[in-house]
Amino acid sequence: MKKTRKILPLLLLAALSLGSCKSQYEALLQGNDAEAKYKAAFELFNREKYQKASALFESLSVLTAGTERDDTVQYYWALSNYRYKDYPTAETNFKNYLEHFPRSGFAESAAFLRVDCLYKATLRYELDQTPTYVAIAAINEYKMTYGDAVHSAVCDRMLEELGERLDRKAYENARLYYKMEDYKAARVALKNVLKDDSENRYREEILYLAAMASYKYAELSVPAKQRERFLVFEDDYLNFVGEYPESAHRKELEGLYKKVKGKN
Repeated sequence: MKKTRKILPLLLLAALSLGSCKSQYEALLQGNDAEAKYKAAFELFNREKYQKASALFESLSVLTAGTERDDTVQYYWALSNYRYKDYPTAETNFKNYLEHFPRSGFAESAAFLRVDCLYKATLRYELDQTPTYVAIAAINEYKMTYGDAVHSAVCDRMLEELGERLDRKAYENARLYYKMEDYKAARVALKNVLKDDSENRYREEILYLAAMASYKYAELSVPAKQRERFLVFEDDYLNFVGEYPESAHRKELEGLYKKVKGKN
């Protein structure tokens, strides 16, 4: 009982202390003391209290607008949101920053961090790829603006990954017709993928499936149509082995080709 009586005052003091700190922060947030806000915002930022720092920098931005501290406050407001992993807000912050301070010493860093926010907003290949196109455009713009910047290699890796994602999206969408056994539509869709992007990373698989689709479409056709449609397969086979003579798929396609030639 005595121990409880001793502990209670200590807990009360701790609670009052926490309440006091909270009130002090809120008073600072709502006040107009730019110098105090500036100092506190950086203290919170350096202590990795990014959400609170962001709120102070945002509040401070109204007071420092048009002053020599304006670009610094705006940049650290964005950076606080970025470090807090609020990437949509940070991206908007950095975009606005670059529009107002294109020649600032923080401009390149802001441009790259905006790119990174957009990159982080992209979705896996099964989902909508609109954010991927937006990110790719921003990365290319960054590379054109800053050339061989320190982040250039990172941007190249981003572009490689995002490009692969788009290639797979196109390939998987076309392959879906093949999986549904709609072989005529599958061949058209697969060929259209390469028509739109001849350097698709799945080119070998696309040409293989196109040949398989033309074979199966011919095989399932009425006898009167088979000869004509097997000729399409023969063309697809010859195009495939001409481009990928060492492919693991060659043996399978070659067997089908011999089978067709035997019929003819």
